[in-house]
Amino acid sequence: MSTTRRRLAATTAALALVATLAACSTDEPAAAPSAAPESSSTDVAEEATEHNAADVEFAQMMIVHHEGALEMAELAVERASTEEVRALAERIAAAQGPEIELMSGWLEEWDEELPAEAQHGGMDHGGMDMDGMDQEAAMATLAELEGVEFDRTFLELMVAHHRGAMEMAQTHIGEGEDPDALALARTIRDDQNTEVTEMESMLRDL
Repeated sequence: MSTTRRRLAATTAALALVATLAACSTDEPAAAPSAAPESSSTDVAEEATEHNAADVEFAQMMIVHHEGALEMAELAVERASTEEVRALAERIAAAQGPEIELMSGWLEEWDEELPAEAQHGGMDHGGMDMDGMDQEAAMATLAELEGVEFDRTFLELMVAHHRGAMEMAQTHIGEGEDPDALALARTIRDDQNTEVTEMESMLRDL
């Protein structure tokens, strides 16, 4: 190989090496992303399940109260003589069944006791009184009635029952802490107040 060719080859090789080294020196690795701050999942969980004794009492008592309404409503679905009363009873059952499940779930989440049974008669609470009758007496009275007399008595008892639930809900609104329980208390208060107005209108028409 001639001297000129050897010089050209050497020069080419040198230039290639310089280019390679330059590329390596400027091709810096991307900086690793900074670690995101640890999420306070524990704090969120604690905040989500924060409750007080009033929340527990509300859920336990309202479950029992709703069970009483369901018992009466289911009987009315079978025995009511008017379609309006039957439809109302179906709506009451459809609304309060899921609310019972919701409140039961809260009690389990809070590691609190569920009401073992709907011991309506033995519960010392104004919301369980219906025109001087407890749940057992109310059911016994309804079981003996038929026709319009059944419809009227069912509506009168359910109005009193709803007023008891509204009282319980309003008490909880002033004392509770859990946001979901407070929201349910407001829903119960408002929805049952609407149903009371509806039932009083039905009573006037019977």
